[in-house]
Amino acid sequence: MDHKPSNQSSALESAIRIVEAYLDASMIPDPVEAARYIAPDLIFTFTGGRRFDHPRDAAAFNSKRYQWVKKRRERSDASQSQGEVIVYNIGTLHGAWPDGTPFEGNRYVDRFVIRDGLIVKMDVWNDSAERLLIRHEIDA
Repeated sequence: MDHKPSNQSSALESAIRIVEAYLDASMIPDPVEAARYIAPDLIFTFTGGRRFDHPRDAAAFNSKRYQWVKKRRERSDASQSQGEVIVYNIGTLHGAWPDGTPFEGNRYVDRFVIRDGLIVKMDVWNDSAERLLIRHEIDA
């Protein structure tokens, strides 16, 4: 019996490729390239409930929070619902705080909603705020 991918599995795989291409560009950071994967009416909620309209806003925020930061992606999971594909990408962040102190193992979860081949909604969560609080408690 020939097993061909269903339309649903093709849609899930396509959505994961879109998310991974977006993440590749955003970690360079190359906000112009990252913007190729987003809808004009993107809803982007970053850590702490910050709302952004464009990947360049997240890059600007990250440039204040980190000297540099990169993702170690562990996996992407996708599901389809009501004409959209939801992709969760999880992993850890590593990099350096503004003072140059290195860090790693900072957990993150990114949630993407893909519609018509574009990212229409993103939600970003990570442990950075908690880790910064711990650093300040130790320094106090």
